[in-house]
Amino acid sequence: MDTEAQHTERDPSSDTEDGSRSARVSEDTNDARDAGDTNGARDTRAAGDAADAADAGSTRSISSWRRTAFVGAACVTFLLLLSHFVMQPFLIPSRSMEPTLQVGDRILVNKLAYRFGSEPGRGDVVVFDGTGSFVREQPPGNPVTGLLHDGAAALGLAEPDETDFVKRVVGIGGDRVVCCDKNGRLTVNGVPVEERYVMFGDQPSSVPFDIVVPQDKLWVMGDHRSQSSDSRDHLGNPGGGMVPVDKVIGRADWIAWPFGRWSTVQGTDAFDAVPAAPAGGHGAAPHG
Repeated sequence: MDTEAQHTERDPSSDTEDGSRSARVSEDTNDARDAGDTNGARDTRAAGDAADAADAGSTRSISSWRRTAFVGAACVTFLLLLSHFVMQPFLIPSRSMEPTLQVGDRILVNKLAYRFGSEPGRGDVVVFDGTGSFVREQPPGNPVTGLLHDGAAALGLAEPDETDFVKRVVGIGGDRVVCCDKNGRLTVNGVPVEERYVMFGDQPSSVPFDIVVPQDKLWVMGDHRSQSSDSRDHLGNPGGGMVPVDKVIGRADWIAWPFGRWSTVQGTDAFDAVPAAPAGGHGAAPHG
């Protein structure tokens, strides 16, 4: 029996197939490696893009905040300049000018009304600084608190200073104002005045007076006479209750708020018949 081992011969095609298989495995490995590198690059780029997007969003947020702050500051500055030179809102805190002005009204005061040579006239509703006439000089307070309050008051967000008042002009320089005549009416330069703006049920004045208004001064009264502390209450003070013309801040021309009361502050023809004060004055008239 032939016991010589038989050598198994491999078909040449098998070698070719093995080589091809190895080549394919190698290529697949390389492709996988390339794909991994590509995915890694994509992940890196994605992470970078996300970081860039976050930075861009943060930058836009900061830029938007700065823009909003700038616009807000510009608006506040504009309003403060407007209120200082042209038109200032005032909050009405009391009943002294009812029914013309009511508590809570925000009025717009025309600061240009008397700036170019004009002066307050009889019947005008004016806002003035009463320091030295209605109130005494006050010692200076906290400057920071005062500045904040002045800014809020200038925007109509706070009550005006305690030295600021709103009243109606009844007498101007040279006028003789008397209350009351035999029919209970106030007279100016001898002419009775029909004060239809006075609060219904109020007398023209429960305090009699007879005064002559000095030049460059004003005699002022509230429309709600029984609720108004005005020139009558300061007859015995220095200045006799008269308000210097140069202390007038402006004329109240509009009611801006509340919306339902949005209107002009109506003028009056009550003083149309009042003549000018005589050039030589009224002689020795009682004061108070």
